[in-house]
Amino acid sequence: MKTHANTLFVQTQGAALSKSGETVRVKIDGQVKLTVPLHHLEGIVCFGRILVSPGLLEECARRGLGLAFFTAHGRFVARVVGPISGNVLLRREQYRRADDPAACLRVARSIVAAKIQNGRQTLLRAARETNDPERSEPLQRAALRLANTLLDVAQAESVDATRGFEGDAARVYFAHFNLLIRQQADSFRMTTRSRRPPLDPLNSLLSFIYSVLTNDMASALEGVGLDPAVGFLHVDRPGRPSLALDLLEEFRTLVADRLVLSLINLKQVQSDGFQAQPGGAIVMNESTRRAVLTALTQRKKDEVTHPLFGDKVSVGLLPHLQARLLARHLRGDLEEYPALVLK
Repeated sequence: MKTHANTLFVQTQGAALSKSGETVRVKIDGQVKLTVPLHHLEGIVCFGRILVSPGLLEECARRGLGLAFFTAHGRFVARVVGPISGNVLLRREQYRRADDPAACLRVARSIVAAKIQNGRQTLLRAARETNDPERSEPLQRAALRLANTLLDVAQAESVDATRGFEGDAARVYFAHFNLLIRQQADSFRMTTRSRRPPLDPLNSLLSFIYSVLTNDMASALEGVGLDPAVGFLHVDRPGRPSLALDLLEEFRTLVADRLVLSLINLKQVQSDGFQAQPGGAIVMNESTRRAVLTALTQRKKDEVTHPLFGDKVSVGLLPHLQARLLARHLRGDLEEYPALVLK
């Protein structure tokens, strides 16, 4: 268990969390291992078999303190949510827009274009950083294909067409992902993008970080009064945070993919940190998961220049800024939703 950037991560199986006065108390095998003041925390994230007392559940809901549950392998399970805050008029406008194909298309095109552009820049950066033409030339060709797809997205006449272009771009991007790996290439090689279950260590890393970031996106959306379940690009399904997944698309390459490449190329994770499960799933062991969470938290502390505001902000603040921009678009303050593109 670790506390990072005001978030308590608990992954020791069998740990028990409870409220003790104004603190969170963590017990393992009946012994108190950690006590953290509640006012120091913005969130608690539990992985696997973690017990949380009713008193702590109630206090988290009352304070608006994010409490999220994942499986031990990083798949999102649930979040504890207190009374919904925010302007009911904003949520009603969100629902109206979600039922309007033209309104959905405007947001979906912006999000997909940003995702493709971010992926394209990642490929071009890798092409510039290598002297090997067997790497650089395929990456440059792939970047050109993504540039052409961007033109198609701009002309898309429906959300379904936009999803189709996004799928085409994703296939091109991941078909060249192995060329971005400079170290441990034999151990971390992707045959195809596999999600449920992930079938190799590389897919396991990507899926785990995507799951954690989805929770961040849901929290940011709830913080501005939007409903994370009602999206514009992803189809509504029971239990699916569709709008959080919409927002995630802008961050996949910027945060998750780049972090995974860094972890592999700097040898901060190794292939022996992954285990095969019945059914073929490949999952991280506890020490690897801890290293990934630590690296993700550090990445959130890095500062970047927001392209719209021009100010330096931490990566961890970006979901909250984008959620606010989306809310402004839905209120009519912004004609278009400015999805995030970073250089």
